Amino acid sequence: MAEQAPQQKTIAENRRARYDYFLEDHIEAGIQLLGTEIKALRDGRANIAESYVAVEGRELVLVNADIPPYKMANRFNHEPRRHRKLLLHRRQIDKMASAVQRDGRTIIPVRLYLNESGKAKLEIALAKGKKNHDKREATAERDWQRDKARLLKERG
Repeated sequence: MAEQAPQQKTIAENRRARYDYFLEDHIEAGIQLLGTEIKALRDGRANIAESYVAVEGRELVLVNADIPPYKMANRFNHEPRRHRKLLLHRRQIDKMASAVQRDGRTIIPVRLYLNESGKAKLEIALAKGKKNHDKREATAERDWQRDKARLLKERG
């Protein structure tokens, strides 16, 4: 019998990142969350589309990620767009921070998910911004691949 792949429940994905940036170095990071935040994530409610990762001192923080308030939490709820600390090894943090300062790269959150043990993880990537002509090339290539697949399907 074939082995099952570990189950990961994707909560939010930043699809625009692949269009706007060249994504280079992907790393899985933990997130420091409050109790009501993890409950809201398990309900499948989050948005990382406008968010980014910033370097604050010797730490990386997730900025502008929207985790809506948990509806059952009453007055003990969390602030939806607060800065959340990312949990990484020191070497990984130093590598990312130096790439941001030295090379002018950006750290972009790509995907927010729950791993097989139920912990919230964030996939982040070092990114280099695309110019308009790069975006046009990517669009043209995608259109050509779609047309090519359609032609091959029709021909047989």
